[in-house]
Amino acid sequence: MQDENEVCREGRGSLEWVEIPGGVTAPAGFVAGGLHCGIKKNGNPDLAIIFSEYPTTSAGMFTRNIVKAAPVLYSQKVMTRAAARAIVANSGNANAVTGERGMLDAEAMARTAAAGLGLAPDEVAVASTGAIGQPLPIEKVVEGIKTLAPSLSRTGGDEAARAIMTTDTHPKTVAIKARLSKGEITIGGIAKGVGMICPDLATLLVFITTDARIEAAFLWRALRRAVEDTFNSMTVDGDMSTNDTVIAMANGASNAPVIDRLSDDYCSFHFALQHVCARLAEMLIKDGEGATKLIRVNVFGAVERTDAHKIAKTIANSMLVKTAIFGNDANWGRIIAAAGRAGVKIDPDIIDICLDDLVFLKAGRPQNFDESRAKELLSKKELTLTIDLHSGSESATVLTCDLSYDYVKINASYRT
Repeated sequence: MQDENEVCREGRGSLEWVEIPGGVTAPAGFVAGGLHCGIKKNGNPDLAIIFSEYPTTSAGMFTRNIVKAAPVLYSQKVMTRAAARAIVANSGNANAVTGERGMLDAEAMARTAAAGLGLAPDEVAVASTGAIGQPLPIEKVVEGIKTLAPSLSRTGGDEAARAIMTTDTHPKTVAIKARLSKGEITIGGIAKGVGMICPDLATLLVFITTDARIEAAFLWRALRRAVEDTFNSMTVDGDMSTNDTVIAMANGASNAPVIDRLSDDYCSFHFALQHVCARLAEMLIKDGEGATKLIRVNVFGAVERTDAHKIAKTIANSMLVKTAIFGNDANWGRIIAAAGRAGVKIDPDIIDICLDDLVFLKAGRPQNFDESRAKELLSKKELTLTIDLHSGSESATVLTCDLSYDYVKINASYRT
């Protein structure tokens, strides 16, 4: 199978899009909502539903963690039909490592939402996020679903985005309108997750809606690549959740041309979906637990793209690199040390390392640099580390954030 980057080369598909408000309810035919059902002690919203008023094709990607939460196991089965029309999600409780009861609770969530929306239970995907190992207060959740299902609206996207938050400080929502060969489509998305974030998918939840007409195989194909280039290319703390879930639903309500082959319209959809996922990934990293800076780790000159990605992710996950950046310390030795332990064959005598336009290492030789200039660059809210291996033509980028005192404070008392 050809790679998306091979299929959708420059010149194929449209790059015309504009960001619009509305999140997951921006595409035609989608409604959503959120409320507090009683899981969170602080009274914040903790239950969300997203619903398509029309039949859909759907695709999902999930955590590769061997320990999978009950809603992940349930939704994986739902996605085999590729026809999910609704997502019901709770926050404040992961429903993970909860045994048979956890599966029964996930099924009850789907069954209750299906009854309220006029669907079959296998048309409802389920997601949960929060503390692991605690039984879900299913009676409260069921009553919340019964209240929420009849009140979903075209303006409820922001409510749903708030209801899936845990330690997030603000909701993450985006929508764009993109042009195909004939007509336009809209893609919307919401996401949560600012801790226990080092996805390998596919506490990260991402829900995407679109009114594009696209066959399930091509929706899955586009989603897989978008996830690899965005959510799988970001990290807050190197911890993979038991609940990572990315679900996309397409209902065809735009009446744009059907996407059922590798065409220019497929490439336009691919580019637009990539943009939505990239924007959400950036929002997540900027709101990383205790984060003060967004860091782009660019690795160039690798023999294989997978090699570039391994090195970029090892650097991005390095506690020493992240703490140095938090402290505005230009300790570039930590960067090359991380690159050297990534499990990729490299030649340290030809590597370049830069911070934005400031060169630390050139052809393996340390460079004299202005410490005050380095401190100035490190003090910015967004910065870029570039590592050029000079060994090939492949590259990769991973987003990460710094590691601050507040990360420890947040996670030292997460359950209390």
